[in-house]
Amino acid sequence: MSNAPITHIDVAAFAADPYPILAEMRRDAPITYVPELKATLITRRDDIHREEKRVHVLSSLQPDGLMTQLMGENMMRKDGEAHMRERRALFPALSPRTVADHWKPMFENATTSILNTLKERKQFDVTTDFAMPVSAAALKAITGLSDMTHAEMDRVSQHMIDGCANYVGIPEITTRCYAATALIDTHIDRMSATPPPKSALAVMQTAGLPIDSIRANIKLVISGGQNEPRAAIAGTVWALLTHPEQLTMIRNGNASYRDAFAEYVRWISPIGMSPRVIAQDDRINGIDFHKGDRVFLMFSSAGRDAQYFEDADQFDITRDTSAAIPFGAGPHFCAGAAASRCLITQVALPMLFDALPDLNLNGPAPFTGWAFRGPTAVPVAR
Repeated sequence: MSNAPITHIDVAAFAADPYPILAEMRRDAPITYVPELKATLITRRDDIHREEKRVHVLSSLQPDGLMTQLMGENMMRKDGEAHMRERRALFPALSPRTVADHWKPMFENATTSILNTLKERKQFDVTTDFAMPVSAAALKAITGLSDMTHAEMDRVSQHMIDGCANYVGIPEITTRCYAATALIDTHIDRMSATPPPKSALAVMQTAGLPIDSIRANIKLVISGGQNEPRAAIAGTVWALLTHPEQLTMIRNGNASYRDAFAEYVRWISPIGMSPRVIAQDDRINGIDFHKGDRVFLMFSSAGRDAQYFEDADQFDITRDTSAAIPFGAGPHFCAGAAASRCLITQVALPMLFDALPDLNLNGPAPFTGWAFRGPTAVPVAR
């Protein structure tokens, strides 16, 4: 382990709300070893932004890591040319042009259908009744696993990210994760002969990736492409409904849904951290690291760094969010960022508020998670 100062945490309290303890870490021990997580956390924005790019030291290659064990070795767990080869293979499915020309109309059609059912209801839950099926419909299209139900897509994604964040080793979580990956493999086998055009499955087959890589990368797309957009859609809706003056700014044309989304993911990052392994002995800000040490880059903490964001604990869509790094900053920058921004800022949010302009919160919106964070419910009424 590193010789960083030690910070103990209550894991349950950290999952309930990580931000107070992250603020203490940034102030008192910005690089700190947490025994309960068996990892050294890097919490300040500049340190994360710099170190994420030094992949020769902070490596993504983690053959013994949870993600690799549970989901297979995907491109997120590779560095250098091995990573770029698979990223290039997937790019035709996720390029900004493909998103705009091919996926956006599909996103709009699916969202219209979902909203038509919600227009008939006086109350519903934004998380489960809107954000979940909207995200799942988009992900079914992008992956090519079109036979999956919305509920299946949501369930397998949740069980995989639960497994990847299971650093305390709860057996039931691991079992659910393996069941999820087995179901995904079944759907990949079902669609392999005739994958939908431009889907992730189709473009990786065309690029000649081996089936193990295709399986692992499809699981990666699902793990990051369902829960994070679901959390961001539901969370941004909640943020705007609890800050109605900011929603009015958007409706008046003085701000945009892109501003709201950028501020929300700075404020409550759906992906709170990214794990790395030290590949060679090194020294960072006076802290000695040794080969094999586990490091967590805390993106959620970077978004509230007071050096860049005044009143960082407040939601403010007028602020400059350009220094935020919710999608990462280095070679592992989220490959699905264009699809996520399109789905959330051009489709889900504007279509929801246009179709249902009289939404109001109808109860508490509990949040959970530190590695991945979002609201478990956002009840609304009309």
